[in-house]
Amino acid sequence: MPTTDTILDVPGLLVGQAQNKSALTGITVLLVPQGATAGADLRGGGSGTRELNLFDPGTTTDQVHAVVLSGGSAYGLDAAGGVMAWLEEKGFGFDTGVARVPLVPQAILFDLGIGDSRIRPDQAMAREACEKAVSDGSELAQGNYGAGCGATIGKLRQGRGAMKSGIGSASLRLAGGFTLGAIVAVNALGDVYEEGRIIAGMLEGDGAAPLFADSSRCLLEMGAGAAGQEPKAPAFGGNTTIGIIACNGTFTKPQCNKIAAMGHNGMARAIRPVHTTMDGDMLFALATGPMAVPLDVAGEMAALAVERAIIKAVKAAAPAGGLPAWQSFNRQ
Repeated sequence: MPTTDTILDVPGLLVGQAQNKSALTGITVLLVPQGATAGADLRGGGSGTRELNLFDPGTTTDQVHAVVLSGGSAYGLDAAGGVMAWLEEKGFGFDTGVARVPLVPQAILFDLGIGDSRIRPDQAMAREACEKAVSDGSELAQGNYGAGCGATIGKLRQGRGAMKSGIGSASLRLAGGFTLGAIVAVNALGDVYEEGRIIAGMLEGDGAAPLFADSSRCLLEMGAGAAGQEPKAPAFGGNTTIGIIACNGTFTKPQCNKIAAMGHNGMARAIRPVHTTMDGDMLFALATGPMAVPLDVAGEMAALAVERAIIKAVKAAAPAGGLPAWQSFNRQ
């Protein structure tokens, strides 16, 4: 079976996206109406989430019916209600005996600093995303779409020198058929790397070619402080990279939590600095079955897929909101 190099190479998934391109905000919904075992791993100190307690090994349920990634900061958390309503109308959800309750965790990113901060993803936008959901990865838009519509990177200097980013997806498949994919909205404080080299991030200068300030180095210089001055902490920048990993393996909830944790290794390879107190970096992991592979194999594939999805997100992004993008300096 040919692959599309997206999360939709994993059977049984649907992804829907909706966005307001003038306001530069949007939502990405991954639907698994029949339910999937799921886990999550949260890094960094600036998160915004919903239903995260579902992934505690001590809680009863281990299934989710959708996962939502959205902009809008904490305001965007309202959007998951629209996904719940859509799934309930279709007859999907956890059967309580008196009603079906869809389980829909969510993570948000801060995109209020670009576009129109008065417009945020809501239940109507979430319903639109569900109605537009596709199962074919060749139809999955990347770049300035969904939760990546208002995503930006390189914001260590309060947004000065920042670049436009977006959402990206990638997948890997083993010879036996085990498939794992990731979709990531990249809204990072730091810079994005490919093969050890910065390809997008905080800029300095105004030349035709990009000159990167190197956010990791700049952060260390902030900590050192100038002679005779107190070291200064970086200012709030409005960040967070959020994503979903999915595979056709058979894993428990604790194992899905581990896959999500190992997926962060790919985030750390592609973004520097990452997992800071000003990022709310979050990854979900879903297992739809029925294939059995070692947990560490799935975890390493997750890291590779997340890393590539981040790079693809940056390369697919177009300039917007007055910010340049990777495409501003590179011909595709």
